[in-house]
Amino acid sequence: MKQCKKNLERLLGAVAAVMLCISSLLQVPVMADELKVYARAALLMDASNGRILYEENGYEKLPMASTTKIMTCILALEYIKEHETTVWEEPVEVSGHAASMPKVKLGVQKGDKFLLEDLLYSLMLESHNDTAVAIAEYIDGSVPAFAQRMNEKARSLGCRDTNFITPNGLDAEADGKTHETTAADLARIAAYALKNEDFRKIIGTRSYTFPELSGRRTFQVYNKDRFLDLMDGAIGIKTGFTGKAGYCFVGALERDKKTFVSVVLGSGWPPHKNWKWEDTKTLMEYGLSKYTEKCILQPYTYRPLPVEEGISAQAAIRLESGDREKELTMLLSAEDIVKVTRQYPQKLKAPVTEGTCIGYEKYFVNGQLWRSYKILTAESVDLRTYSYCLQQIFMLYF
Repeated sequence: MKQCKKNLERLLGAVAAVMLCISSLLQVPVMADELKVYARAALLMDASNGRILYEENGYEKLPMASTTKIMTCILALEYIKEHETTVWEEPVEVSGHAASMPKVKLGVQKGDKFLLEDLLYSLMLESHNDTAVAIAEYIDGSVPAFAQRMNEKARSLGCRDTNFITPNGLDAEADGKTHETTAADLARIAAYALKNEDFRKIIGTRSYTFPELSGRRTFQVYNKDRFLDLMDGAIGIKTGFTGKAGYCFVGALERDKKTFVSVVLGSGWPPHKNWKWEDTKTLMEYGLSKYTEKCILQPYTYRPLPVEEGISAQAAIRLESGDREKELTMLLSAEDIVKVTRQYPQKLKAPVTEGTCIGYEKYFVNGQLWRSYKILTAESVDLRTYSYCLQQIFMLYF
């Protein structure tokens, strides 16, 4: 009898384990399409709103090589804006540490002085590692301090799986952590950077000449981003390569009122230098052909609700203010499913205060919450009290 009980317990345990596995499998999101890409991680984002349109291993933590410099550049641009009265008077002075960085490098020497803005072209057009460190040390005094700034910015953008250690993207480990990100986080950073017109100007520049401020040398840098010539509407953004990361590229494209950001990480190793371009083109063509701009707004009339124990029998309700048509215009494919829910009580109880949130109108795309709007009371209704009733009787008869 005991043996039967044990066998039954084992059987039930096995069934439970199988059901748990099936449940886990069912919860894994599956992309409707599978693109042929070489990259270990690939992702396409609608840059206008941050919606991910395609991803393959998009949330896997991986090294990102010199695509790191996107963050270095945008932080430097924001620093220039915040300190615009001093950056022109206080040039970047290169340290021995910055000058010692490995290739790819500008070839600066200890004591060289540059304008911060000039170094950003060296950083982004030719991906110079010595330039990145010089920028970091100028802004925060040291690489670790600047890395802290990078990580704080990443968190503020919603990047929870990113850890910066260096400003140039060289493979690194510190305090048990690795210099790494995900394709999803890197796309968020790139989409944010694209909102800065100075950033766009830099990554779209074909060549740039600038001096070392002593006048001893002049440098000319050239844009190495081949994607600029691969597709109409290409914007850039940044290539990268290290032994651990492989070939990486973050790209952007604007065409037909669509703005895409693509990310490929680990898109081959030597001699497959061109795979990153093929992968990027595949992602961009997928976005252009599959997605069109649509407004998912579903107009709805909110009728007044009855009010219990109020001096008025009902109270008007409304949605919170906002440009919903703009917020709900997005890129959709034929397979995308939009659902709208409206949750609010069918009656209210006095007293009612104007502007009180009583529910939400929610828009879901493929089961994921996209936008949520508060349903508010549009007027106040006082409680019907004994003194109020006496007052009404008095006014009626006297």
